[in-house]
Amino acid sequence: MLVAAVGHEIVRALSFTAGMTWEILWALILGFTLSAVVQAVVSKREMRRLMPDDSAKTLLVATGLGAASSSCSYASVALARSLFKRGADFTAAMVFEFASTNLVFELGIVMALLLGWQFVAGEFVGGPLMIVLLVLLFRIFLKRQLVDEARQEADKGRLGSMEGHAEMDMSADVEGSWLKRLRTPQGFTATADYFVMDWAAVWRDIAIGLLLAGALAAWVPHSFWQGLFLAHHATLAKLWGPLIAPLVAIISFVCSVGNVPLAAVLWNGGISFGGVLTFIFADLIILPILHIYKKYYGWKMAGFLLVTFYATMVAAGLIVEFLFQGLGLERTARNAKVIEAGVTWNYTTYLNIIFLGLAAVLIWRYFKYGGGLKMLRMMNTPMGAGHDHHGHSHDDRDHHHDHGHDHGQAEGLCH
Repeated sequence: MLVAAVGHEIVRALSFTAGMTWEILWALILGFTLSAVVQAVVSKREMRRLMPDDSAKTLLVATGLGAASSSCSYASVALARSLFKRGADFTAAMVFEFASTNLVFELGIVMALLLGWQFVAGEFVGGPLMIVLLVLLFRIFLKRQLVDEARQEADKGRLGSMEGHAEMDMSADVEGSWLKRLRTPQGFTATADYFVMDWAAVWRDIAIGLLLAGALAAWVPHSFWQGLFLAHHATLAKLWGPLIAPLVAIISFVCSVGNVPLAAVLWNGGISFGGVLTFIFADLIILPILHIYKKYYGWKMAGFLLVTFYATMVAAGLIVEFLFQGLGLERTARNAKVIEAGVTWNYTTYLNIIFLGLAAVLIWRYFKYGGGLKMLRMMNTPMGAGHDHHGHSHDDRDHHHDHGHDHGQAEGLCH
């Protein structure tokens, strides 16, 4: 009896996981495709050149470039360190890092499906607001000596996660407008490269997030979440949610898009509107990433980033909470899509079929003309570790294709 009961609960948790996966699958593919399209025409060398200081213009550019980059938190953290090492301003690098995990296509689409448009609006109001607050705190409290110490630590080259993926520059190296570059064979292959590599970078976080969300939905009663988030005290809950949400995120170990299913479970359980937003913002201060900050920049800067990130995400969550309440935009229905498995012939099924076909085409292109298994194996290997970064050419008419850079030996930032 016990074995049967345990088995039933495991199946129930997996059913929730499968239901949420099916609900968001097409959105994930669409989001990663749009991100890949943008990355295919924006060189990482250009990113570094465009972030020389912490002026308003530079920070706006850093935000835009981050929003156009990979949503993998580990790759974003590694790329921010790489940009900083090669001359980018530290504040601009941190703004880029935040935008690349919290202002990206795929995050907004998945939030809209599972949580509702109000949360998407809250994310894209709260995200820029947090950036503004973060810059203000940096300008007040970040001393030159601490930045210099962080640069010395960064120059030591300690390895974190996704080092190779962060430095690979797979953009289409051809002349012309972004649309013209995108329509070339090089642009098609670059899009496929970024699509597959970004999926390879984040699939574990997405899978862990979905599995955890399924387990929590199946096994943790709403009464526990309601007690934790003070759901029966309306005003106090609005203040408490943004304060405790980052602490829940820190110990969840889930980042990138993978924390959205968890946020859906927490919302149905009683966390406040601002608490959901703060939970999603907090993917850059989970324990594994805090450890990477310590390796990259030293413990002083890691502590500084933890305190400033936490303070600004809490402030942004609280401001958006009460702003949306005042405007009548705050979502109140506790009906996020945390559903058990069930496939019917509806728009979700049709969209999943269409976008799975698109994914199959991009995967085929990647393995036919792109980086293949060799580049996937390089994702955690820094570009300086003996790789040949020089480009090579093939003739597309002979079933090959001129990449303008080496997709088998991915091009790094050290040009």
